[in-house]
Amino acid sequence: MYLKRPLWSEGVEKQCQASAESESETSAAAAATAVGELVNSLNKQRVYREITLALRTGLRDARAEFSFLRVRGLRSLLKILRSVAQSDFTINLFCHSQSLQDLQVVPVLFQHSFKEESVDERVTSLDHIFSVDPMKITTPSTDAEVALGLRVLEGCCLLHRESTVLAHKHKAIQVLMNILSTRGALEQGACLDALTSIMLDSSANQLDFEACNGIEEVAELIRDKQADENLRLKCGEFLLLLIGHVNGRQMAPMATIHEDIRRLLGEKSASLIWAASQFGSTLNPEERLIALHIQARRVLESLDLY
Repeated sequence: MYLKRPLWSEGVEKQCQASAESESETSAAAAATAVGELVNSLNKQRVYREITLALRTGLRDARAEFSFLRVRGLRSLLKILRSVAQSDFTINLFCHSQSLQDLQVVPVLFQHSFKEESVDERVTSLDHIFSVDPMKITTPSTDAEVALGLRVLEGCCLLHRESTVLAHKHKAIQVLMNILSTRGALEQGACLDALTSIMLDSSANQLDFEACNGIEEVAELIRDKQADENLRLKCGEFLLLLIGHVNGRQMAPMATIHEDIRRLLGEKSASLIWAASQFGSTLNPEERLIALHIQARRVLESLDLY
């Protein structure tokens, strides 16, 4: 016997099919979400392992006794920083790595690349050759090593704000001002960029810069017409960035920076620097760099006229 299907059964079957499909879609979506979270977690762990491994390798060379090995380590660290800066995800992983003492970059820079050669480390005789105990020799930092170290310091402070605190603990401003006054144009240019990065949002470093008469040192370089022109331009850019950052502050640190620049560079140049620092916030990064360079050139021209 064959019975006709009831009219109401078709609707019930459709509802059952729809509910089954929705349940399958929900379970599939939940499974896809779980798989996606697992993949993201594994990817995060993989990238973090790569960053920490690269940091350990670079820091091992940066602690070496010979300058050429330290240069190799600094180049590796600089390459890591450039790769890390590509996304917020990797920046966060790098910042997390800097909470571990054995992976911190800034202390290694001041303990090795920026370390001044002491009298005890100098080889004054060859008596150690005939002795039983070997003598430990550490080669002094070359110009290339210091310049690379300053670039690494700049990158660390820009990516990880706590690195400015570590830099302050190692008397960074005093060390960098010594480099600015004693080294060549290559290191001086990198030093100005590093000074900008460690003073951003760091009152302690700004106070140290003021105590070291940093404005006077930069003003002396930019006034020196015999100095390298690119270095003078870098000094102009440094002053423009510094004025733009501290503009509007009425209290220490660096509350008297406008008066200091007016006293050191003259009214015309000081007014030009102040006016130029008020513009450019709506430009994209590339346009901002071009505008900064043009404004620094105008500051130099205003100085050279008098």
